[in-house]
Amino acid sequence: MPFAAPFPTQRPAFEKPEAGGAAPLGNLPDWDLSDLYPSPEATELKRDLDWLEQACADFAEDYEGKLDTLDADGLLTCVLRDEKISQIAGRIMSYAGLRYYQQTTDADRAKFLSDCQEKITNFTTPLVFFSLELNRIEDDKLAALLAENADLARYAPVFRRLRAMKPYQLSDEMEKFLHDMGVVGDAWERLFDETIAGLEFEVDGEELGIEGTLNLLTEQDRSKREAAARELAAVFEKNIKTFARVHNTQAKEKEIIDRWRGMPTAQTARHLSNDVEPEVVEALRTAVVEAYPRLSHRYYELKRKWLGLDRMQVWDRNAPLPMEATRLVGWDEAESTVMEAYSAFDPRMGEIAAPFFAKGWIDAGVKPGKAPGAFAHPTVTDVHPYIMLNYLGKPRDVMTLAHELGHGVHQVLAAGQGEMLASTPLTLAETASVFGEMLTFRKMLDKATNPAERKVLLAGKVEDMINTVVRQIAFYDFECKLHAARRGGELTPDDINALWMSVQAESLGPAFDFMEGYETFWAYIPHFIHSPFYVYAYAFGDGLVNALYSVYAEGAPGFQDKYFEMLKAGGSKHHKDLLAPFGLDASDPKFWDKGLNMISGFIDELEAMEE
Repeated sequence: MPFAAPFPTQRPAFEKPEAGGAAPLGNLPDWDLSDLYPSPEATELKRDLDWLEQACADFAEDYEGKLDTLDADGLLTCVLRDEKISQIAGRIMSYAGLRYYQQTTDADRAKFLSDCQEKITNFTTPLVFFSLELNRIEDDKLAALLAENADLARYAPVFRRLRAMKPYQLSDEMEKFLHDMGVVGDAWERLFDETIAGLEFEVDGEELGIEGTLNLLTEQDRSKREAAARELAAVFEKNIKTFARVHNTQAKEKEIIDRWRGMPTAQTARHLSNDVEPEVVEALRTAVVEAYPRLSHRYYELKRKWLGLDRMQVWDRNAPLPMEATRLVGWDEAESTVMEAYSAFDPRMGEIAAPFFAKGWIDAGVKPGKAPGAFAHPTVTDVHPYIMLNYLGKPRDVMTLAHELGHGVHQVLAAGQGEMLASTPLTLAETASVFGEMLTFRKMLDKATNPAERKVLLAGKVEDMINTVVRQIAFYDFECKLHAARRGGELTPDDINALWMSVQAESLGPAFDFMEGYETFWAYIPHFIHSPFYVYAYAFGDGLVNALYSVYAEGAPGFQDKYFEMLKAGGSKHHKDLLAPFGLDASDPKFWDKGLNMISGFIDELEAMEE
């Protein structure tokens, strides 16, 4: 079980830029990481590293080659010991990773992260046998052990997911080799992160990082948006060989591992880790692609008219509407808006969310070297999650706060499942975050005082949904093409550029022209490097939540209690079992139409406002 630097649940691939420049936003909170460790030199950290090294050695000594001889009580003890090891290793890597994300350009933080990663990889290499031997236990024997011990039976979902990998399992020696080699792949991820964080842009004489430059794409001033887009393209082009090298290497590494494992497709590993059937993902993808004309194409044609343009350019995609008031939302207002929406849904949700603001669980400000974007990281089940934002007071930043806070609430509730069962597959990990956004949006919509304000809110929500559903499925198609092409040989930057452009016009629609240089904009999307094929989980989550919210809006009795039980389940149940209490089934091809129809309905309302 390799312990990489934590890759937290993230906002959808930066399509909604959130930062840049200083602003009078109030007192933005910083992380207090002392709940993990007081400092990198803390005696508690050394104690845990020493304990982990010995615990891993003892575990291997006690159990390697013996798993199939254990009775039910013995296997439970083994599982609990493995879970404790995961908890301590996860705590160390959470601390090292979060410190690094605060300032990715700091050499000491990068070294500390790398050193922790290497130590933990070395400590845990002897444990690779655990999942391999567990998978060698005969089905009937394992079923009998689970039937004998109710505490052991709790871990049945873990065993089921592990055993799904059984057909792709290599020899013990090869698995240990791949485990050790994990730190090499992580180095390419860090090269990507540090390159992105170190990029410098100059727009109208102002020097900015990538977040600040992306933020300009949401400015009212079209010339400012164009200048930002062209500067992004120019800087990406200067660094395109590095980005192409990282993508080529990561894709090739994945192809080698997939080939050795006998994975039928490049996407198979992601589907297995998401505990979702390939046909369900394909049904989602097909439904979204078929809906492009009635979603993104139709909306962007409306937006073209609102902006008074003959043709849209890529720097107009996230432009505010002409009637949209330019204002900054201070941190206190953002907090109260989200907290009001959460508490109105259920006071329990507000109570869980409150400590994030009061106890240093959010890092909100924009700082030099800080990782871009936004995320929620669950750390380990005996601590609490941490949320990172790059908050600059845009109305959409409020929605980002609502999104990440939803992750945080979900992670707190699921922690009761313990280390092995708390983690939720990516397809379900977006449930509470997108639901939190929807609650906040509906609260803001209810407060709208005139049609123009309602129009702006509706348009903003539609754009968010298009970014989360349409854009992410286009990203997924790009990744599918990239990995397929890489299997045929090295890809030049121009090759990758062409793949990127092959999905852009299809997804965005005929209202757009594409400036020279836009073909390089694949370069800064972190999910392609950190977690291949992650992106379809956003579309899955949005569609699921839209269907779920429709049940809530219809006044289904006991909805809140069922919702909390779903979040508390963490990764202990399959998506079919989680959705059954709401009368929903994601394996039904018609399921996805529910979510897509909600987006289409919002666009219908916007079109009606034009009449």
